[in-house]
Amino acid sequence: MSSPHTKTIRADLQLIADMIDDGSRVLDIGCGDGVLLSYLVEEKGVIGRGMELSQEGVNASVAQGLSVVQGDADSDLNTYPDGAFDFVVLSKTLQATRDPRAVLRQLVRIGSYAVISFPNFGYWRIRLSLLVNGRMPDTPLLPEPWYETPNIHLCTIRDFVELCMACGVVIEEAYTVGEALRPRPIRSLRTANLCGQDGVFLLRKA
Repeated sequence: MSSPHTKTIRADLQLIADMIDDGSRVLDIGCGDGVLLSYLVEEKGVIGRGMELSQEGVNASVAQGLSVVQGDADSDLNTYPDGAFDFVVLSKTLQATRDPRAVLRQLVRIGSYAVISFPNFGYWRIRLSLLVNGRMPDTPLLPEPWYETPNIHLCTIRDFVELCMACGVVIEEAYTVGEALRPRPIRSLRTANLCGQDGVFLLRKA
């Protein structure tokens, strides 16, 4: 049984952490400043590695004593052998990759399981904003104007489920996280697609 939590992280990151077994080998891709990776190492005793595109994020992670290298999910995942990790994490990064399908296939190749989270572009507030304003939404999850955003492949929860099916990827667990930051298991794809602000999925290769 896991030890009681002593650190606090965002609800979506806590959901990801709860999917990961204690003491497992973990690669956190797009780890940013290392918040999740640090939590996993300290609270769950994982053997943690990270990859981050920005030098600022790498520096912040390394300053915490984390093993993080600079790398690009689109081009550098092929350097890892098959099954190198028990869990591979991609948190709110898939929509910023150039080839999400190729990245997804790499994740389930190098990890026994992959945990992916992403902002759901089918969320009702985004739909309403588009309908009323006729412009790309400006939200806490999508704050940049459309011409500056790093989010170049926005998708809905339904889109992502269909991508997994097309790639032969098995969905082990699926959740949404709403504005109240309460994770909810996905039981109805239609409801989740409309009401989920984020999607969080635990995946494996078929």
